Amino acid sequence: MEQLKKNEAFGGPEGPVVLVIMDGVGIGKNPKSDFVKIANTPNLDWLRENAIYNEVKAHGVAVGLPDDGDMGNSEVGHNAIGCGRVFEQGAALVGKAIASGSMFEGNVWKELVSSVKDHDSSLHFVGLFSDGNVHSNINHLEAMLNRAKTEGVKKVRIHLLADGRDVPPTSVLEYVERFDQFLEGINADGAVDYCVASGGGRMNITMDRYNADWSMVERGWAAHVKAEGRTFSTMREAIETFRAEVPGILDQDLPAFVIERAGAPVGPITDDDSVILFNFRGDRALELTKAFESEELSEFNRGPKLNVLYAGMMQYDGDLGVPEKYLVTPPAIDRTMSEYLSNAGVKQFAISETQKFGHVTYFFNGNNSGKFETETWKEVPSDVCPFENAPRMKANEITDAVVAAIEGGEYQFIRLNFPNGDMVGHTGVNSAVKLAVEAVDEGVGRIMEALKKAKGIMVCTADHGNSDDMCELDKKTGELKHDAEGKCLPKTAHSLNPVPAIIYDPSGASNARKAAVSNAGIANLAATCITLLGYEPPSDYTLSIVDVG
Repeated sequence: MEQLKKNEAFGGPEGPVVLVIMDGVGIGKNPKSDFVKIANTPNLDWLRENAIYNEVKAHGVAVGLPDDGDMGNSEVGHNAIGCGRVFEQGAALVGKAIASGSMFEGNVWKELVSSVKDHDSSLHFVGLFSDGNVHSNINHLEAMLNRAKTEGVKKVRIHLLADGRDVPPTSVLEYVERFDQFLEGINADGAVDYCVASGGGRMNITMDRYNADWSMVERGWAAHVKAEGRTFSTMREAIETFRAEVPGILDQDLPAFVIERAGAPVGPITDDDSVILFNFRGDRALELTKAFESEELSEFNRGPKLNVLYAGMMQYDGDLGVPEKYLVTPPAIDRTMSEYLSNAGVKQFAISETQKFGHVTYFFNGNNSGKFETETWKEVPSDVCPFENAPRMKANEITDAVVAAIEGGEYQFIRLNFPNGDMVGHTGVNSAVKLAVEAVDEGVGRIMEALKKAKGIMVCTADHGNSDDMCELDKKTGELKHDAEGKCLPKTAHSLNPVPAIIYDPSGASNARKAAVSNAGIANLAATCITLLGYEPPSDYTLSIVDVG
């Protein structure tokens, strides 16, 4: 691995370089739905007018996704920021593996299929039910089901998690209609029995992350594995019933349901079955994976370990080797900024609260769960409550720790993630989103004041947009959509908007100025930070957006 070289023209600031990642805080196009603009943000406003201000891409091909119609997300965003280059990511890799047939030629797929055929048992698919292309894609599921039928799998059971975050918040019945037609076609000749067996909303069951709320996984396990829960004859009936009982409920919050026929559940997961988690993104896949793979589980009363073959769509943690079996090899991300800085002896501090701690550590370091030698990580425990009820989240506590680290003088590079703009943005509660963005702005202001005294530099950006695009638009007219009461219909997904990339050097020691870089994305920020630290970036990193010295 090549070593970083010191920049002879600029040896770095007296204080630290602080990378502030304002999760979900993009640059909106519609003032009426841009709650970053609507919020009171005096510090970000000042920076826009007085600091080095750039707008960079954080979605689509700029972060390794298949095309520019794909919204960015926190995982690929932190990968790109941390490694300084663009790697093809989950959706693109899985799509290629299916199109080429390499997924089905692999040993894991063959083992899963052979086992259910040998045991006359069921093949189960569990995953997020949408085409959001952030955690999963229904196209991948349908392709695997078609292949399973071709290979003689007679019985398949599907456990579906309603989305409403990466797609419109109440769009699940559109996917149900499509999938019902698909299942009708695949079952038409009577050769197979493929059906939905259970489900629920992604923020109610199964898809917890960072050990924040294992009760979600427990509820999912009860529905998917034990087939315990409220029963319905179809997924549509379950959704329509829940909506009638709780008007306005979002897809992501739907309770668990179990599908039954003739008074019995159609698809509990039992010994000798095979199970595929068809989500390709890792953060919300690790806990269910642990529930299937661990010999002993302390987080909830799972019961004895099932004798099933379990596989993930991808390997979710390469450092830990989880899961043991997976269908598609994830991108091999090497030579991250953290590794380079560690080899150069630069002391680093990484912090966020639980909801984004893994992003500013594991994902930032190229899907590596181990710290480099000069790194210190700090996790602030997140509250376990609906985010709209506490929109400030842990912004104060994160800022306190960052200011203390700046004042302490131990660290040359500090990185942090404020989750508010994304996690509260996903709720669709715009009054809370405004407060969330304002909390982030306050934190940015306090960091600016600390850097003035320490003579450090701030790089302020986002991993993707969200709070900047909070209302559904009519695709034909471009106007906001409204409900019967005249309120805008909430949009809870990430945006396709650019994000800020602000350089604030209050001492002026770096003599930083905009570099001539075209089509910049958040991957350019690694070279930017390295440059501001007084080093020369690796030759194959995307270019720094500033020149110094």
